[in-house]
Amino acid sequence: MRILAAVVLLLLAACTASTPEPVRLKVVASPELADLGPVLAELKRATGVELAVEHRGTVEASRSLAGFDLAWLSTNRFLRLRGAEPALSSSIMTSPVVLGVKPGKRAVLGEKPTWADVADRAAVGEFRYGMADPQVSGGGMAALIGVATAAAGTGAALRPEDVSCDRLQGFLAGRVFDVPDPISEYTRRQSDVDGVVAHESELLALNASGRVSEPLEIVYPRDGIVLSDYPLMLVDPAHRAAYDRVVEWLRSPAAQRMIAERTWRRPVDPATPRDEKLRTGIGTALYFPDTQQVLDRLLVFHDRAGDGRQVIFVLDYSTSMRGPRIAALREAFASLNGFDRFYTGETVTIVRFAGSVLEERSITVRGRPDLDALLAVVASDDLRDNTAIWAALDHALRLARGETTVVLMTDGENNAGPSVDEFLRVGRGEVPVYPVRFGEASVAELDRVAQASGGRLVDAGAKSLLEAVREIRGCR
Repeated sequence: MRILAAVVLLLLAACTASTPEPVRLKVVASPELADLGPVLAELKRATGVELAVEHRGTVEASRSLAGFDLAWLSTNRFLRLRGAEPALSSSIMTSPVVLGVKPGKRAVLGEKPTWADVADRAAVGEFRYGMADPQVSGGGMAALIGVATAAAGTGAALRPEDVSCDRLQGFLAGRVFDVPDPISEYTRRQSDVDGVVAHESELLALNASGRVSEPLEIVYPRDGIVLSDYPLMLVDPAHRAAYDRVVEWLRSPAAQRMIAERTWRRPVDPATPRDEKLRTGIGTALYFPDTQQVLDRLLVFHDRAGDGRQVIFVLDYSTSMRGPRIAALREAFASLNGFDRFYTGETVTIVRFAGSVLEERSITVRGRPDLDALLAVVASDDLRDNTAIWAALDHALRLARGETTVVLMTDGENNAGPSVDEFLRVGRGEVPVYPVRFGEASVAELDRVAQASGGRLVDAGAKSLLEAVREIRGCR
């Protein structure tokens, strides 16, 4: 009997030693990880650790992890910028932020489009899309980072000075919605939009779900993508042992295979078998900004985007402009495509002048015919004598409505109409004037007007007129 009792005690001890201690951990996780339910159920069965998940957007969650034991977000980069990244972090899987495009609209973007191409098509209403709200979602912020990085053209991480409001305007002109859950919104409004910006995993899952009238083609912008690596982070060090158990299991071959099969995310273990769709090359990963100021600037400019902005060009068509100078001016306008183009919803006014105002034309851009109409105005060969700079600028400022920027291009001295002193005696409100000087135009006078209005003088002699136009079309 004693021998039997001893055997029973040994067996009980062995069972106790091999049975994981039940633990319940509170986890904040990105909303798209809601599809991990079956994986988490198997995790609990195998390790005894239950993850009680609360879903919040990655950007929103990164503002505070208080009250949670673990964090499982699309990236830890937002936390790192705030100096709040937990000490322990382990990547579990990856998924790039890409575009899902309706087959009928795929050709509009080109065979291998860049973020620049997407912005170009969106700017003139040829590509309408949905995205996640960058105020709360890592996916939405990734889209802005992609466009701004491509626009900067530095090949490096964005700096605050690289982020131009105007360069984001074209992209955001095509935005139909930005919401916390862009996939669900797309399924409701798929007839209204041409595509959606989201994680590759979300788009593949959507295509496999049968919830769309036609599967979306996945586009990987060739100038780079932002890659989410879904790190599991230990927030409360008291749960280190349970955290280690969870990470070990999630990175095991069986779990990695389950994640790939059930969630369409790419396993971090390269040896894990995966669907052919998860073997598609994603190209290069973009550098993530290394300062919070860049993200803050992106969000400010995102919030400013929309209809109603006006830009007025006051263009010198005096006879001194004949030849290379008027050709350079026309080249600058012809170059206004991609990030620097006039975009849908923007009102563009052109005032041509010589000794008086020769022509005034205002167009609210809705498509390519409007862009062609603007180029036709600039193509005019109607050049005349004399140069009434300040009379023309006064005329232009009277046309300003709402948020307006005025660009003055001239090569000559004012020899008709009011003087600069007479012009400045009259209050002009807060409409910034950006004079572009080339030729013999007075630096002193143009700079006085720029400073008085809150604008800035750009000397086209120091750089090409084309670059000057791009520079001054940034938002204030």
